[in-house]
Amino acid sequence: MFDPTQLAALSAILRNGSFERAARLLGLTQSAVSQRIRLLEEQVGTPLIIRSQPCRATEAGARVFRHAEELRLLEQELRTDLGIGREPGALASGTTGADARAWPAVRIAVNADSLATWFLPALAAGEFLFDLVVDDQDHSADWLKRGEVRAAISSASRPVQGCDCLPLGALRYLATASPDFCRRWFGEEGVTPAGLQRAPMLTFNAKDRLQSRWAEQAFGTSLAGPSHWLPSSQAFVDAAAAGLGWGMNPEALAAPALAERRLRVLKADCPLDVPLYWHVSRSVLRLMQPVTQAVVEAARRALRPIP
Repeated sequence: MFDPTQLAALSAILRNGSFERAARLLGLTQSAVSQRIRLLEEQVGTPLIIRSQPCRATEAGARVFRHAEELRLLEQELRTDLGIGREPGALASGTTGADARAWPAVRIAVNADSLATWFLPALAAGEFLFDLVVDDQDHSADWLKRGEVRAAISSASRPVQGCDCLPLGALRYLATASPDFCRRWFGEEGVTPAGLQRAPMLTFNAKDRLQSRWAEQAFGTSLAGPSHWLPSSQAFVDAAAAGLGWGMNPEALAAPALAERRLRVLKADCPLDVPLYWHVSRSVLRLMQPVTQAVVEAARRALRPIP
């Protein structure tokens, strides 16, 4: 059986990036934290931490870290069942030592555009520390399959094994560009498949297929044009308004620039609605119920019905 204080030291190091910050959080000396890690590594029989800047987990360390987080979540569920709560405002006041260790952390995979538009306020419903992993909605469920997160916003409608899946709604995207960009690249003819192949577009990262999906929906063609790479939701809007390229922007983020006529919709009758679903592991289903309810309610207000 692992020593809880050693597991807490491992979690603190990996969450804060260094032995020094972990020691401050736990109210210990740095040498005491190092001693706990040494004993834990001896028990496991392999190194658990790569002592870099910041510190990273080895493969074994990541597995032990997930085990430590599971134990904290189970403890919090027991506290909830027994009616043992925390003092209001304990997290905000900057707790250390045993109080700091008592806060469980939940890792969630979420797509960048949901994070930038509607998702974040829903997390206030939970008494957790949140560790958010940003990934494309078509790939976020993979984190659940690997056991690396406990919940995810995903475009996958089929529940991940061991998880419940709830429909949230569709995030609407609009193909947008600046008026000057449209005049330069599309002219009087307007947006055409040939024009899209020539005009620079904006791509979030290598997993981003929204531009291609929109072109297939609008014109029945795939895209192979030049692209800027820009991994930021707000910068996507700003770059389109600045005339760097055309891109798929969430309707909510693009609305101010559209109202100010800094952006123009390329094809008004052809939005792209991306269905989103909330996947949550059954291992934390009861504990996450307030967050799940808040996520569903926030989605109902912000998203469109799934087609």
